[in-house]
Amino acid sequence: MQQKCIFAFICFLCLCSVAHSQQQAQFTHNPFNNMGINPGLAGLRNSICATGLARQQWVGFRDAEGNRLNPETYSLNVDAPIRFIRGGVALGIIQDELGPESSIGVQLSYAYHMDLGIGRLGIGAQVGFLDKRIDFGRLNPLDPGDPVLTGGEENAIFTDFSVGGFYLLDDEAWAGISVAQLRQARGGLADSDFGLKRHLYATGGYNFALPNNASYVVSPSLLVKTDLSSAQFDLNTIVTYNNRFWGGVTYRPQDAVAVMLGVSLDQISIGYSYDITTSPLGSMGRSYGTHEVMLQYCFDLDLDRIQEIQRNIRFL
Repeated sequence: MQQKCIFAFICFLCLCSVAHSQQQAQFTHNPFNNMGINPGLAGLRNSICATGLARQQWVGFRDAEGNRLNPETYSLNVDAPIRFIRGGVALGIIQDELGPESSIGVQLSYAYHMDLGIGRLGIGAQVGFLDKRIDFGRLNPLDPGDPVLTGGEENAIFTDFSVGGFYLLDDEAWAGISVAQLRQARGGLADSDFGLKRHLYATGGYNFALPNNASYVVSPSLLVKTDLSSAQFDLNTIVTYNNRFWGGVTYRPQDAVAVMLGVSLDQISIGYSYDITTSPLGSMGRSYGTHEVMLQYCFDLDLDRIQEIQRNIRFL
């Protein structure tokens, strides 16, 4: 009986991991969250930028007893240029909850900057610390007397590394590639040898004004995520009007179609997205979709640049 309960719980974790971008949390506001997946961007925008995200995924997803199981994720990334070290630094904090499993992570990043062609390249490295916990008190064992699954909490702390490169072509285009959880740290959790999986991210996009109406800027972008055994693609298109109001759509094959709306007030951007679940979770009525809120503040340190052009920093 004990083995059956443990096996069922491990299957639940595997399902959440695959649907939740393998192991790492996924977001719909990907064009605003490149700092969250690529340490090479740290300080590359010549701005002190803070980006916060709050996500409620698969709202309404519950177990047979009515306990909430949908993932809930909060993220904050702050980066800034440091000129005397020829680069930039960043701090990231993420909290993720998946039913009885919860994680809190902290990442510290450094990127070295160099001019390359008509753009700038950032090459970064990151060290991350992840505290992962399982609360067995939130499980309902088939055997009420099972000593393993009656109360108590287990946790394990993982230390891992990430590397990445990010190329920024002024306000026109960007591209990046990064590898997260490079070390694939392992530790004991739930009577098993739990391990983090290596992830590869590749992203790119560009901004172009409509030929007949420069007030509208179209920004298509692509994000590819893979752990080398499965892959996920996010296709994004955002249209910005008068450098202030924006809206867009995201298509994630076999998972969701999302709508995004937002507004920029000087150096503050606020956005909201709603994901329509297209996976079996949605067709079976187990999910009412996903809500996500984004708040970004960027303080530009290059005063001469502010006077010369209107700098669009929302999509980086």
